[in-house]
Amino acid sequence: MNAIPPAADAARRANMSYDYGSTAIFSCKSDPRFQYCLYVPPKVRDGAAVELLVAVHGSSRSSFLEFRDGFAPFGRWNDVAILCPLFPVGPRGDGERHGYKYMQEGDIRYDEVLLSMVADLSQHYGQDWSQFALFGFSGGGHFAHRFTILHPDKLWASCIGSPGSVTLLDPTRDWWVGIRDLPQRFGITFDPAALARVAVQMLVGEADLETWEITHRPGSRTWMEGANDAGSTRPERMQALARSFEAAGVTVRLEVIPGMSHDRMKVLPRVQDFLAGILATRRAG
Repeated sequence: MNAIPPAADAARRANMSYDYGSTAIFSCKSDPRFQYCLYVPPKVRDGAAVELLVAVHGSSRSSFLEFRDGFAPFGRWNDVAILCPLFPVGPRGDGERHGYKYMQEGDIRYDEVLLSMVADLSQHYGQDWSQFALFGFSGGGHFAHRFTILHPDKLWASCIGSPGSVTLLDPTRDWWVGIRDLPQRFGITFDPAALARVAVQMLVGEADLETWEITHRPGSRTWMEGANDAGSTRPERMQALARSFEAAGVTVRLEVIPGMSHDRMKVLPRVQDFLAGILATRRAG
């Protein structure tokens, strides 16, 4: 039996250590201002096909790793890889905290950054991730529902947790309050039929009532007319978003969670239950 050359053995061990299980943190090839980490089920090493879940952090960015670790057991036992992108504060050097939530910031298109990560990783791991599931909470909930509006054809499920502000499917108002100018702003035409094919879950705590961070005021970077029209609290805004999606023909599982405030980790079991049901139907089909 031939021994594995030391250099090849070192490369194999590094690959197993950094690319599988709970991975290292990597820079995005197309734009190294952004990073990501993953959980990759060990069976992928043997060529197994798995699904992909993208989990997007909130404003503090600390949930970037929490979500990876929190979803890892689900990923292992349900054959799902977990991708957690990191969109840091101030990638353009100006300290801006909120750009990723609204999908565009100067020269950055955050939806395209994520799609480039998925494309690179699909090739690296030999997977078909032309469609994936998406989850985000708080700032990640901003990202998740807006990405879903722009790219429903890329998703088989979207789990939207407690965004501070919502984009309604209103063709009379411009982005980010509505969707009137999607072709001019993003080169995208809203596709309600594709959106209706996405399994959508919306989650918010019944006691998630703080408004200091989510009330838009004239002069702020995110201010525009109608910015507060969907409601004053997160539950009100989530319910408005659910009604807007349902009016467009989308089936929404809306979960207003009794007694819960703004607690990202408490929603994970509900998200996992939802996704497990969708996966069972998807795989049976």
